[in-house]
Amino acid sequence: MASPFTRLRVELKNTFTGTGAQPPAWTEELADGDDAGYFAPGSAVWAVHSSMTPTVGGIRALLLQALHPGAMAGVYAHSNFREDPLGRLANTIRWIFTVTYGSTDAARGASAWVRRLHEKVTGTYVDANGVERAYSANDPHLLRWVHLAFTDAFLSAHQQYGLSFPGGADEYVRQWAKAGELMGVSDPPRSAGELREQLAAYDGELTSSEQVQDALAYIRRPPLPRSQRLGYRVLFAGAVATLTPRQRELLGLSLPHLGPVRLPVKPAVLLVLGVMKLGLGSQSPTEQAALRRIRRVQKHPPAGA
Repeated sequence: MASPFTRLRVELKNTFTGTGAQPPAWTEELADGDDAGYFAPGSAVWAVHSSMTPTVGGIRALLLQALHPGAMAGVYAHSNFREDPLGRLANTIRWIFTVTYGSTDAARGASAWVRRLHEKVTGTYVDANGVERAYSANDPHLLRWVHLAFTDAFLSAHQQYGLSFPGGADEYVRQWAKAGELMGVSDPPRSAGELREQLAAYDGELTSSEQVQDALAYIRRPPLPRSQRLGYRVLFAGAVATLTPRQRELLGLSLPHLGPVRLPVKPAVLLVLGVMKLGLGSQSPTEQAALRRIRRVQKHPPAGA
């Protein structure tokens, strides 16, 4: 009979990949390719994305993205977040990890695949001023918003709950701008200051709605195994704690506390992230595959390189 820790490890891996104890097949594909990719081991992006803080950042990104009615309309009408929210999470993780750890060809291919999926995501939405507008998931304005929300969420979560990383916030934003470019974002922010400025330009477009509250219910309580529910509650509180007061107000959320005695959020988040790291391992299969590719390329550079 498997030990409780072994069961927890399998359940954690299944939550993030949907494939149980075995890593998904696509992780091995990251060992293929003829170059080191866009982000080297030890880079700011690699350091942030290889930590556990993206689990908090991912929740924060979903909360923030939902506040733009154009982005929310696309998710609400075209996503299967109600039927398979964890499957949607696994697809997002696949894109992020492929861009982070894959070869340049793999990163470009994964981004092109997502953009092709976006071609059919069209419709209308009611903006913050009550005006009906058309939207497309590949619209440059919405693509920028999604990139900004991801960048801000991953950076904010790591600054709050992670270790220091090379170059700090400015370097992370500068490097991750490549992901925005791959998705069709022109002139994405390349410093923390530019990130704040571009986010501020969307302030007047953000609003709450019944759709936002419906999505929030799924984000707050996804269909997780019983063993993960308390930990997720802590991570959700950690994500909410990094939002601005106005963002929390629009979402109808208050500054979180844990339990009747108002336990501080940060120590609880750090504890949960530590347990997750023990369960998932210190180095993910995606990192391992990427490092094998990088060592091979360094040892046997392709002809003409």
